[in-house]
Amino acid sequence: MSLYVHFGAGNIGRALAGPVFSNAGYDVLFVDAYPPVVDELHKRGGYKIVVKDELAPGDDGVIEVKGVDAITVDDSAAVLEAVKRADLIGTAVGSAHIESVLKSMTPGIIARDGRPLSILFCENFNGVAEFARSRFSGWLPANFELNRILGLVETSIGKMVPLMPAEVRDNDPLSVWAEAYNCIIADRNGFVGFVPEGIDGLDLKDNFQAYVERKLFIHNLGHATCACYGFQRDYRLICDAVHDSDITQVTARVMMECALALIRRWPTEFNTENQRTHVDDLLRRFGNRALGDTVYRVGRDLPRKLAPNDRFIGALHLVQEGGGDCSSIYAAIAAALRFKAADENGEMFPPDRDFHERLKREGVERVLADHCGLSAPEIQQVLNAVTL
Repeated sequence: MSLYVHFGAGNIGRALAGPVFSNAGYDVLFVDAYPPVVDELHKRGGYKIVVKDELAPGDDGVIEVKGVDAITVDDSAAVLEAVKRADLIGTAVGSAHIESVLKSMTPGIIARDGRPLSILFCENFNGVAEFARSRFSGWLPANFELNRILGLVETSIGKMVPLMPAEVRDNDPLSVWAEAYNCIIADRNGFVGFVPEGIDGLDLKDNFQAYVERKLFIHNLGHATCACYGFQRDYRLICDAVHDSDITQVTARVMMECALALIRRWPTEFNTENQRTHVDDLLRRFGNRALGDTVYRVGRDLPRKLAPNDRFIGALHLVQEGGGDCSSIYAAIAAALRFKAADENGEMFPPDRDFHERLKREGVERVLADHCGLSAPEIQQVLNAVTL
């Protein structure tokens, strides 16, 4: 049987990658640093996913994942053997841990004696494939044919994972909740050797960049816009914000304006029908009360979200490039500048607190120019924008 080795047995690993490859007939081996999860996966050989999707009728609410084992990332001999034997590898560890995980793979990659291997990066990390290439180039032997032997495959992950109460996690370390949506969009051109075609839940795209932009400028931007407007109306949960008809209307307008711009940029991939369906489905999923997602979590990290190439400013440039109507984007940027949501302890996210201190110290116009990279006419449009 084929072996899929996945580094990271957290929410995305267990709720998304695990069932996709287990259902496709793979043995799934998780590599993780958290002993309680590793021990329980090894002992039970599987786990259950509780589907938290009140908007997906007909689902029985539980998915059982079988054919699973786990090892600790600290067991270097076991990790080497797993990588040596793997037919495919995946990661979902986050940007803070990806370098150490790549390094732990390196001895196993060398031990394969030139047999091709592809690594599926289920990470929210722009440019992760090039990052991995640069690191492997320094660790692998000088004569290692990296481009022929290693496939570095980027993905677009749209799955939203519900917040789990601490008592549920404490009661069972393998407990995992998930929405019904279950799809990994991946770059077909990133693979070397074997390409895993025909796997339900693994959607391979030749024009992967189009879907990276769709995720950032429709999903991520729409989610953040909903959060920023939700904060203005004192909503705590995203599901409550999206059920406010005014917020839904302005959020949908932002998402569709970006969708139209993407249709103009990628006409062979997108059209009005499939993008309208995509926007409607995302708004439906945002409104899933079972997710329990907060305005604070979705909207936080203003310095990143308002960076020149991220969702708000990047979307503005996308729509400008296509000659679209930017008014809804300017209003969303203005709403983001007002975002001051706090966590359950009444504390703002530290980078957001620092960002607002900078706004007060330097002034909005200076921050929009220096941090966001906006021109004087664009800054004026933000200042003129009317929000809810």
